[in-house]
Amino acid sequence: MAKKKAEKSLDELLEEALAKEDEQPYEVPGNWAWVKIGSINHRKSGNVDPRKFPSDKFELYSVPSFADSFPEILEGRKIKSSKQAIKEGDILLCKINPRINRVWMVGNNTEHRTIGSSEWIVITPSNEINNEYLLWVLRSNYFRNQLTSNVSGVGGSLTRAKPTNVALYPIPIPPLPEQKRIVKKLSSMLDKLKETRELILEAEETFEERRAAILNKAFTGELTKKWREENPDVESAEKLIEILIDQKKKQGKKGEIPTYEEMIIEEDAQPYNLPGNWEFVRLGKVLQINPLKYKPEIVDDTLCSFVPMKAVSDKLGIIENIEKKPYVKIKNGYTSFKENDVLFAKITPCMENGKAAIAKNLINGFGYGSTEFFVFRCSTIVDNNFLYYLVRAKFFRDLAKPNMTGTVGQRRVPKDYLNNFKFPLPPLAEQKEIARILEKLLDHEDEAKALIDMAEEIDLLEKSILSKAFRGELGTNDPNDEPAIELLKRSLKEKMNK
Repeated sequence: MAKKKAEKSLDELLEEALAKEDEQPYEVPGNWAWVKIGSINHRKSGNVDPRKFPSDKFELYSVPSFADSFPEILEGRKIKSSKQAIKEGDILLCKINPRINRVWMVGNNTEHRTIGSSEWIVITPSNEINNEYLLWVLRSNYFRNQLTSNVSGVGGSLTRAKPTNVALYPIPIPPLPEQKRIVKKLSSMLDKLKETRELILEAEETFEERRAAILNKAFTGELTKKWREENPDVESAEKLIEILIDQKKKQGKKGEIPTYEEMIIEEDAQPYNLPGNWEFVRLGKVLQINPLKYKPEIVDDTLCSFVPMKAVSDKLGIIENIEKKPYVKIKNGYTSFKENDVLFAKITPCMENGKAAIAKNLINGFGYGSTEFFVFRCSTIVDNNFLYYLVRAKFFRDLAKPNMTGTVGQRRVPKDYLNNFKFPLPPLAEQKEIARILEKLLDHEDEAKALIDMAEEIDLLEKSILSKAFRGELGTNDPNDEPAIELLKRSLKEKMNK
């Protein structure tokens, strides 16, 4: 018969619960303590199989519903697997893809039973720990860095935090009165930041709505109606198409010379009416999409321009930071492009977010970048600035989105879709005029940049406030409060007696 495992004494449990000095990441006030999460978690595990209660309704705290800040309300028959039993006040820490800050407190929303996905680590704080304080600690930048430093899985959305590791992570615990004071002050300060963030979001939405309306007018001809009246003799789009066909004939590439009928969109397939001297054409017939890779005659250690996806701003539509890399490191496995080519992100979510830019200021006039870019090289009848504004337009991205192919998280716009996109082609002079007007009307780069900077400053300020809160630097700490080690002892006794 196996011997019963000896119960540990309070002193032994206390020693295990407290982080050793070399495990403490920074100094805290003297009446605080660095405590391992597992020691204050009074969670009693239990599962519920909702399928056994098909007509009952449940509050399901799923990972997807976190984004809505409210659990799903579902009948048991609609829930296909067992879930964790959870209760009001429990703290849920998402273990899947922990770089995303998902920490939730179970609320008292309905009379239905509350259950949680198996992707949550459930923490039931002891009576000596304020659950809102714990919620904020687990949302802090310090804890997030700790959580992401030791994960399992191959990367990205497949990584997971291990509950056994999380139980050993130390967090700063102040006396209970100080926990409550911190929560009160954080709520006040962060509510004000939230209000400011919402005002910035409203300003961004107004800016985007105005931009969308202007761009819609640009590509229907409404924006340049007066200009056309004043410039009736410009070369029509029909004439431009004939010029391009002649150019292709002179280049003499057999099999690559489209007919006029192959280039234009038949009248009954046109999405809307255009001015008389415009034409709907197939995009791939009037420019090159992903032209042949450029192979410069340079030595391997020559520095070249390199544009990763992160270098393109979806807000500003520019390349914010062109990197320099030796030719030998980027000549294979990357997309090549030339000065004035238009780069367009094909993969989700970059495409939907509007990542597109004109390649400018490239070393020696060429560069390399992510293979997730489509490269548009304009012909003599398409102005690259006009094209740039088109691919940056929300309606263009909205049309592309349902045509994307691939698995979730790896969906891409296919080249075939772009080749056959119904491109509204104005006369070349009008393209340039549209681009000029759009640049003038939409040249709110400073305004957009200011909004982005403000949002980033608020994020940094929030992180700074949280950092100060968990260092005892909010000005609320009272050295006369009972030391945190005493509440830890009571918490451990409570745990021993359960």
